[in-house]
Amino acid sequence: MTGQAILLTVNGATQAVAAPPGTRLSAALRDHLGLTGTKIGCDAGDCGACTVLLDGAQACACLVPLAQAAGRSVTTVEGLAATPMGAALQRAFLHHGAAQCGICTPGMLMAASELLAATPRPSKAEAMAALGGVLCRCTGYRKILEAVCAAHAFLEGGPAPALPASGCAVGARMPRADGEAKVTGADLFGADAAPAEALWLRAVRSPHPRARFAFGDWAPLLARHPGLVRVLTAADVPGRNGYGIYPDIKDQPVFAEGEVRYRGDCLCALVGDRATLAAIREEDLPIAWERLDPVTLDAALGGPALHPRWPENVLTTGRLVSGDAAAALAASAHVAEIAIETGFVEHAYIEPEAGWARRVRPEGGGQDNSDRIEVFGCTQAPYMDLEEVAGVLGIPHSAVRIIPSACGGGFGGKLDVLLQPMLAIAAWLLDRPVRAVLPRAESMAASTKRHPARIAARAGCDATGRLTGFAFEGLYDTGAYASWGPTVAGRVPVHATGPYRVPAVATRARAIFTNNPPSGAFRGFGVPQAAIAQEALWDRLADAAGLDRLELRLLNALRAGDTTGTGQVLEHSVGLAACLEALRPRWQALRAEAAAANAEESGGSDSDLQASPFGHRTRGARRRHGVGIACMWYGIGNTGMSNPSTMRVTLGPEGLVFHNGAVDIGQGSTTVLLQIAADALGLPPSTFRLVLGDTDLTADAGKTSASRQTFVSGRAAQEAGKSLRDAILLRANAGPEARLDWRDGTLFVDGRPLALEAPLEGIGRFDPPTVPLDAEGQGIPYATYGFAAQVAALSVDMDLGTVQLQRIVAAHDVGRAINPTLVEGQIHGGIAQGIGLALMEEYLPGRTENLHDYLIPTVGDVPAIECILVEDREPLGPYGAKGIGEPALVPTAPAILSAIRDATGAGITRIPALPHRVLEALREGARENAREGAREGARA
Repeated sequence: MTGQAILLTVNGATQAVAAPPGTRLSAALRDHLGLTGTKIGCDAGDCGACTVLLDGAQACACLVPLAQAAGRSVTTVEGLAATPMGAALQRAFLHHGAAQCGICTPGMLMAASELLAATPRPSKAEAMAALGGVLCRCTGYRKILEAVCAAHAFLEGGPAPALPASGCAVGARMPRADGEAKVTGADLFGADAAPAEALWLRAVRSPHPRARFAFGDWAPLLARHPGLVRVLTAADVPGRNGYGIYPDIKDQPVFAEGEVRYRGDCLCALVGDRATLAAIREEDLPIAWERLDPVTLDAALGGPALHPRWPENVLTTGRLVSGDAAAALAASAHVAEIAIETGFVEHAYIEPEAGWARRVRPEGGGQDNSDRIEVFGCTQAPYMDLEEVAGVLGIPHSAVRIIPSACGGGFGGKLDVLLQPMLAIAAWLLDRPVRAVLPRAESMAASTKRHPARIAARAGCDATGRLTGFAFEGLYDTGAYASWGPTVAGRVPVHATGPYRVPAVATRARAIFTNNPPSGAFRGFGVPQAAIAQEALWDRLADAAGLDRLELRLLNALRAGDTTGTGQVLEHSVGLAACLEALRPRWQALRAEAAAANAEESGGSDSDLQASPFGHRTRGARRRHGVGIACMWYGIGNTGMSNPSTMRVTLGPEGLVFHNGAVDIGQGSTTVLLQIAADALGLPPSTFRLVLGDTDLTADAGKTSASRQTFVSGRAAQEAGKSLRDAILLRANAGPEARLDWRDGTLFVDGRPLALEAPLEGIGRFDPPTVPLDAEGQGIPYATYGFAAQVAALSVDMDLGTVQLQRIVAAHDVGRAINPTLVEGQIHGGIAQGIGLALMEEYLPGRTENLHDYLIPTVGDVPAIECILVEDREPLGPYGAKGIGEPALVPTAPAILSAIRDATGAGITRIPALPHRVLEALREGARENAREGAREGARA
């Protein structure tokens, strides 16, 4: 019973909402009024995605009962443009690239609009305070702050969007082609749409990391709950009850069969109406448990086998051997070693997994073998989803259609299917549409994580600082199922040395099964963990050799013509040295500033100094300032295997259409590929209509991962545009320099309208040339690499162990910046995630399964960032471009940890560097100093 409808004013219009008084305002807006621009990220007031204005003040709609909004004025993102400043703010977001995936954008806009109503020209500090309650996982916040502070400039008469002309798209700061839907709230994410008659699905997941289970009789539960339509178990799977990234490793069951292997493993699914599913308690389910001791990384090697196929719990091993590393290290003038440990890191995309599926039969036909399944939802890899759905249903690929929703962040976490198989099974068996939206806690418990790693490494150099040898051993916790473990184990050994010339290398990485959550793809595929170890070693070697830390890296930096540890000769686009040269002035200036700050902190008379528990004396706030540096290289695309993409551009009755199957998860591929195709064809981007992602309408562009879309799909888009241009010129009997124009829906070639007797199309395909790695890791794993160097400046509170970031300077070789605004946005976002990896993010199963206890950087945690774009062009890339998504993150954590050591002398070996770990490292440093003092005394 809802009682009397509750009246409120929404976006200037009176609305009557017939819902219980305790209904969340967010649900009332979305479910009753269809205003899905108000997004749901947590339902707990932690993320701020649902921020609206309530009587002009920002409020989390998920925390406001409908009754409290009665008689009040509510403004959502759909009503923002009704005010001049609201419309100006939206235009500013588009101009500055402040919207990436778009899931947090409505919340950011609404929070900023309250500030701008009172302070039209705010300072950055005021903007930061206003946005502090809204989390973003993509942008790094800096572009958002720029947009908010500049919104007044976009009032009527302000700058209009800069749309490039023919031939001028590549290199232009073009606003996102899909940006308007993001700033108006019109983008449809996985939870924003479903057929009206859809049933709901609720997965039942294990509360135990390892256990056996048995089902009892479901009949009493079904009788007590008429709204419960079906309980789905492993016995109901029509095809293969297993899925996984690799064709020969489908080890993760849709529904577990008698045993669960991690906390979050799926036992079964309840399907019915939403209210009924919400009312069923876990204790009402007829499940009997036998708990087993979980296997952790400590006991996995040689412990109880978690999968019969892998009796030693070693999923796979990757290695690289080049030269004699042991002999090289033994002969080195200086040797450094390190052992580090990293924990689980959660993707923490603001959009939890959501979507729907339905069975579709041919017109006029009955239910038969020609039926198809359609799945709509958030994904990074629609064609991979298609393969998985076909497999679990036991139907041909041609009978599956995947329709990607807008994707509210992914970072690798939405490559694995979490909902798609069970939604497809439910819809197929019930012949009813079925939808699901994972609650935040379930999303975090069930989804993949960044691999925890235990790494031991040694490196050597000669007396002049030239590197001589490197040895690396890494254990990567792949969790309960394989997921992307083979990819990580294969990529890490190649990258473990970093982007340096090392004559002798021996690296090994093993992916190990445990009863932890599955570890999957997460922006870097294991390379960020390895970079933390390797870059710390270079710092130690520089200190031992008496060299500046930047100069040691420059001395050993890979350059064009060098040979890597895999035997690959780098012929083009090796911009690390240029990145370091560009950083040198900032590095020197920041180090001078840190030295001056430290001198000021420690100045004054002896009576001003205070004793520290760590064996030294400081004054005042006891802060120490430091500057760190780190470099990276990153292979673009898959490691030594086929990695194709296909793009298609058509000209016909529907106009000029770009069929683009690359999923944009916020990185900007929709815009970047359009810019490339437009210049290749010779028409402005504004002339194209976009068809995106749908597997019925677009070719396979490959997954959005491995920083590959700009390089691989971009080259395919360039070839497609060129192919269509050639077809047009042939039809028009025109020469290669002919000018194309689009006016009033007609294509003109050198001023003459083209007579289009039949549609024309251009198809482009590109697969980067690679050579698979052999048993020693020799081959050509990637066609090109991204390079970067970053500097971090910070201070450390020596009493509290807290770290305050002050500035990050990032120099990245991107080959060619197709859209500099989007490249900068990717660098900002990658740095923000690197900050989280270094300083705060640690997922603990059962303890940090929400965005309150699991901390990601807020707007106040990301310092000023300076981007330096180095364009050492890659001949294979579209107009010289490479990738930037993962390279942006890899060097950030090592640079921050380097700066902590520079400030304090303490080396952090357990990541993240939480305050208690910083304090423990300081104490250990003091103990080691005391021991060394004692040894020196004994020698004297």
